[in-house]
Amino acid sequence: MEITEEIRERRERVFLVLAGLFLCAMTMLNILGITRFVQLGPMSLAIGVLPYPLTFLCTDLISEIYGRARANFLVTVGLFLNGFIIATLWIANKVPSVAEQTQPPWQVIELAEAIALPTGASVEGSVELFTLIYATTSGAVLASMMAYLAAQYCDVYMFHFWKKLTKGKHLWLRNNGSTIVSQGVDSFMVITVTFGAQFLAGAISASAMLVLMAHNYLFKLCVALADTPLFYMGVYYLKRYLKITDSDLNAT
Repeated sequence: MEITEEIRERRERVFLVLAGLFLCAMTMLNILGITRFVQLGPMSLAIGVLPYPLTFLCTDLISEIYGRARANFLVTVGLFLNGFIIATLWIANKVPSVAEQTQPPWQVIELAEAIALPTGASVEGSVELFTLIYATTSGAVLASMMAYLAAQYCDVYMFHFWKKLTKGKHLWLRNNGSTIVSQGVDSFMVITVTFGAQFLAGAISASAMLVLMAHNYLFKLCVALADTPLFYMGVYYLKRYLKITDSDLNAT
């Protein structure tokens, strides 16, 4: 079928929306990080984890509709964005603060007691708000970058592995089969890197880290299973909206 300019425009716009959602969810993970932990039923989760499973749904849809090359391209763009976030945080931490008399009232806060940071160090007394934010996000960004490298490329690879193995059938298998493996890789690496310094300093136990890994993975697994209907709906409607045939999908 001949691809008209209108259909080509539709395809690029849909890709832009999916890519935007992917990068937005990934950036929120890095910015929110471990600044707060929330309780969801039996699971204790860093607030930055909440939007992250959306990234795997986006890469699965892009893998299915646009192919492996486009999905890997998006993951690579996200990798550079992670690096940009780390570089920005590092530069902001190195730039000197304004003179004390011109500091806004919220820039420095007084701590009632010493606080242990994820880096293994502790702060007390007067401390810049950015110092606390930097300490709780920089390690998480580095951890997410390492986990991102392994998990996202693994997700794209496993998706197409299952697609090839099933000859383009069983959408649920490649959607869940790829995400279940990649989410496990992500949960293990992000907790290990984020809290590794605290573990070596004796500030957190191995059992506590295992609980965090288990809770992270359980949450992502539940979301992965719950988004299967959304994946089916997305593929069903996007195929028609973008005028994509089954033979086009099998060729990706």
